[in-house]
Amino acid sequence: MIKSVDILDEKNKRLHEISEEVVFPLTKEDGAMIEEMLEHLVNSQIEEVAEKYNLRPGMGLAAIQLGIKKRYFVIAHERNENVFDKYVIINPKIISHSEELIYAGGGEGCLSVNRGVEGIVPRYARITIEYKDKEGNTQKLRAREELAIAVQHEIDHLNGILFVDKIDPNDPFKDEDNMRMI
Repeated sequence: MIKSVDILDEKNKRLHEISEEVVFPLTKEDGAMIEEMLEHLVNSQIEEVAEKYNLRPGMGLAAIQLGIKKRYFVIAHERNENVFDKYVIINPKIISHSEELIYAGGGEGCLSVNRGVEGIVPRYARITIEYKDKEGNTQKLRAREELAIAVQHEIDHLNGILFVDKIDPNDPFKDEDNMRMI
């Protein structure tokens, strides 16, 4: 049986709180939670497993989505069928970004938002972040396109922002012509 993580719904006010810096060394609980989060994301993207255990597919998950108010998130990015690049990002800071803006053509989704949402979320096409790995070492990640969107989406979670907060309710496709769809 696959363990399922308990993801907060968008109505939960904790999702709008700013997460706190992680202090190293990581606690055993945080280390175990990071592994559970990655396992959940990978399982959610493998179609047979997701169907069997009724998992919504997700690429990223922030600790705050599980009610843990700490600045870390994980991403499982499917490189090839059922082959994933796994990222554990702790205390991230965006250190540079492109001028070019993009948006997800099918719209962004979120494991905390259990409904379809129309509209576009402007994101940088390329970003570089500095972050800590599980051992507390400083790392850099350059991300582009889909991975860049996922990283920005998860950093927003750490800052108490949901993607739906970034969509203009009066004009959900505002400035669409000034961005590239991916």
